[in-house]
Amino acid sequence: MTYEQIFANLRSKKYHPIYFLMGEESYFIDQITDFLHQNVLTEAEKGFNETVLYGRDTDIDTIITTARRFPMMASHQLVVIKEAQNIKNIEDLCSYAAHPLNSTILVVNYKYKTLDKRKKLAKLIQKNGVLFESKKIYENQIPNWISSYMKTTGHSITPQAGLLLAEYLGTDLSKITNELDKLIISLKEPSTIKPEDIERNIGISKDFNIFELQNALAERDILKANRIINYFGANSSQNPIQKTTSSLYFYFAKLLKFHFLKNKANNAVASELQINPYFVEAYKKAAKNYTPKKLVQIIGILREYDMKSKGLGNVSANSGELQKEMIFKILH
Repeated sequence: MTYEQIFANLRSKKYHPIYFLMGEESYFIDQITDFLHQNVLTEAEKGFNETVLYGRDTDIDTIITTARRFPMMASHQLVVIKEAQNIKNIEDLCSYAAHPLNSTILVVNYKYKTLDKRKKLAKLIQKNGVLFESKKIYENQIPNWISSYMKTTGHSITPQAGLLLAEYLGTDLSKITNELDKLIISLKEPSTIKPEDIERNIGISKDFNIFELQNALAERDILKANRIINYFGANSSQNPIQKTTSSLYFYFAKLLKFHFLKNKANNAVASELQINPYFVEAYKKAAKNYTPKKLVQIIGILREYDMKSKGLGNVSANSGELQKEMIFKILH
């Protein structure tokens, strides 16, 4: 089942006897577990029918014994196993997974690891319950994920604002949703979050950020690029060169790929480059300013300064100085 399918069933109170939640992205695992915590039992029922065990402090026998109990004055009992990745003999859960109690909802949080789906336990859980793999969302998928999340709240966010948040907050979904929820509180009615809203409420500059730098470079706007890179140098803790080189590398690599696309229709470009269709025209304009040969040179410059930032071929220049040199070489 997908995350969306699981939640559709949970909201309809269609519960399964086992939820085995595994994988690298803890956010989705926590969301499913929290929903079950909050909705399966009433506060009065929780005292006798909710049990939380931790992988470091329990074993399979205890889990099975607990899961085989019947609920008291409730339709279900909820048994949550947190940090289950610390249980060494997890495959021994097969004896329960083969014949789970329908009155028990067993939730296993198996974070940062996955079961071998070829083995018996995974097959039994797939047959009798829910086996969910929470996969890590890649950096280039974060802006679209932010947009989708905002839609679930009745609000929206501009592509520029979504990119700004993604660049600033990284791929930590819990951190991202926390900041978005703060923004939503400040909105009195359904509305669209813009870069100025992010600057006002979160503190990310809408004028001096990596995307404005990309735009300045794309347009070969030397004055604007220098203003932004000087700002980066004065605020190097928030704008380290490693972050700048990484973002610019992916940008110019996509620009290089654009030159060799056979189909340059907007939807095809967006799909091939994995960008929001809103930004396709900007890529088309930037491509006119940079030939494939020049883009290969720029990628070489970025690699050179990435190495210098790590101390290779650099004696004393700091992050700000290196970034200024790098932007100068890109533009000249």
